[in-house]
Amino acid sequence: MKKILEKKSHQISFPFFILLILFTFIISCNGQSKIKSNKNNKIQSKTTNDKPPSSLFFVEQNSIPNDTFAPLYYKSQLCHWVRNIIQDKKETLWFGTNHYGVMRYNGKYLEYFTPEKGFGGTRTTAILTDYEGNVWFGNSGGITKYNNRSFTNYSEKDGLISNEVWTITIDSNGIIWVGTSDGVSCFDGKKFTPFPIPKAVVNNTESVISDNRISIILADSKGSIWFGTDGYGICKYNGKTFTHYTTDNGLPDNNISDLMEDSKGNIWIGTMYGGVSRYNGKLFSNFTKNGIVNGIEVGGLYEDKKGNIWFAAENNGVYRYNGKSFTNFHKKEGLTTNGILSIFEDNQGRFWFGGWKGLFRFDGKSFTYVTNDGPWEK
Repeated sequence: MKKILEKKSHQISFPFFILLILFTFIISCNGQSKIKSNKNNKIQSKTTNDKPPSSLFFVEQNSIPNDTFAPLYYKSQLCHWVRNIIQDKKETLWFGTNHYGVMRYNGKYLEYFTPEKGFGGTRTTAILTDYEGNVWFGNSGGITKYNNRSFTNYSEKDGLISNEVWTITIDSNGIIWVGTSDGVSCFDGKKFTPFPIPKAVVNNTESVISDNRISIILADSKGSIWFGTDGYGICKYNGKTFTHYTTDNGLPDNNISDLMEDSKGNIWIGTMYGGVSRYNGKLFSNFTKNGIVNGIEVGGLYEDKKGNIWFAAENNGVYRYNGKSFTNFHKKEGLTTNGILSIFEDNQGRFWFGGWKGLFRFDGKSFTYVTNDGPWEK
């Protein structure tokens, strides 16, 4: 390290050096990470023992712009990204993460499942429970089934169209629909079948992020399947024909981030650049365009047991809609992240919010940050 300072003393400040030494000492005490450098004294990589808490970021020389740092984990912190939340029939809570597979809380303790423990991928993008009580996960390695005893992984070698899975849903017939970076596969429990989605004709192809990625799939109560795309709007399949919804039909944006059906049969749409909209079967109501809510990137759509609609808006916290008005929750209520990705109410009435900075609990008035130590049961 002394040699590095002599060569690059004009680039590394003394306070930063002390900070780096301190962080390295902490990590060394935990025995969870090591830093390697190459012959040019350039930090090359780090290795860990696959335990997300107590991790240390790593940097290369000259790679820290304007004295900014990557996220630092402390000992009791959960993983930094919580993408999705669900509760299974045994009332076990599952939390999908962005780097450490999936977390499970069974009422007594928290456990991580990673590829080293048989889980299919490091990034968990979707979770659902089927009619038999199995839990299914969409992840960066395909899809994974958990039967309360063990994991079974399915990937391209089993017929899945792509291992990059972004969304999964189950219809009334028990068919699992899988949205990937390369389109859709259907799984009947035995085999995967490709399901081609016709593209809509859009006027502005510059907004197309991906030609084939399916960002979200919704199976509605009437038997139709809705597919959200990355630039071609929404495609609905009613079992016989396809119907396209784009900005030409009143959709606020053709880049779809989330879809949800509420208890009244309305379809709620979260978009990347057009905010949130509601479709009643005839017309789209764009609440963002009308200035009722803020934030153009919307996700985490959820309906609670009282019929309230929740969603997250980038840089604007979360909103709750009671059918008449919207209530905004942000930093003053304790929500210390600009990016909520998932919202869930469990069977005990506890509200969980997962996002860029981990996991939060909501008691009806304020948010509490959740660590490995909780709060879990309160």
